[in-house]
Amino acid sequence: MGHGPGTTVPEESDMMRRRNAINDSMKEEKKRPFWRYLLEALLVIALIIGINSWRTRDAVSGPAPMLSGNTLNGESYLLPRKPGEPLLVYFWASWCPVCKFQDGNIATLSEEFPVITVAMSSGSDEEISDYLEQEGLELAVINDDTGEISNRWGVKGVPTTFVIDGEGEVRFVEVGYTTTPGLRLRRWLAEVF
Repeated sequence: MGHGPGTTVPEESDMMRRRNAINDSMKEEKKRPFWRYLLEALLVIALIIGINSWRTRDAVSGPAPMLSGNTLNGESYLLPRKPGEPLLVYFWASWCPVCKFQDGNIATLSEEFPVITVAMSSGSDEEISDYLEQEGLELAVINDDTGEISNRWGVKGVPTTFVIDGEGEVRFVEVGYTTTPGLRLRRWLAEVF
């Protein structure tokens, strides 16, 4: 097929260039979502770390502070300076709705690992015992009715969970709900590292 007098070959090459440019652009678009998702994931992770750092800014770090008192069942408790294995210190309150979701996770872990809990501003020993019975929980609880323990640990909100390593160092602090697998992972990391 020939080209007539008003037809030029460069129009075809312009169309081919445009088509190639569109194809190249589409190939580039296919690459972008991966990088976009990666960037978005990194931003979300940075945001979560930033929020957690802000929420735990007053919480203690380094060596775990003193924690002693009588549990609700009358046993004397003293947090060992070097416990030998990781343990959890869990601050909660009977009036805290998020704690109700978290309490079961803590109770599950307390069957496998050392856990001590501190009830903040939750009433008398009897009121806390009634709450535990009503919720079907069996936890070692120290009543922090004066707020002295919470202040010493820098706890400003509940639930707050500390993971202490075998050397007595605070390794993780979490404010808010944390899953059982998440707590197990933090405890394992405190043991391994």
